[in-house]
Amino acid sequence: MPQMAPINWFILFILFSISFILFSMMNYYSFMPTTPNSITKKINQKYFYWKW
Repeated sequence: MPQMAPINWFILFILFSISFILFSMMNYYSFMPTTPNSITKKINQKYFYWKW
């Protein structure tokens, strides 16, 4: 079985690293979160005043 030269291992490592980084970036930037509709609604707050 022939052995690989160290430069071939380095090129293989660089190739897999670049493909992993590109895959991660594509997954990160392709996700579009949806904003819930409840943001537009006014929040009802109940104020409680202490009676000292």
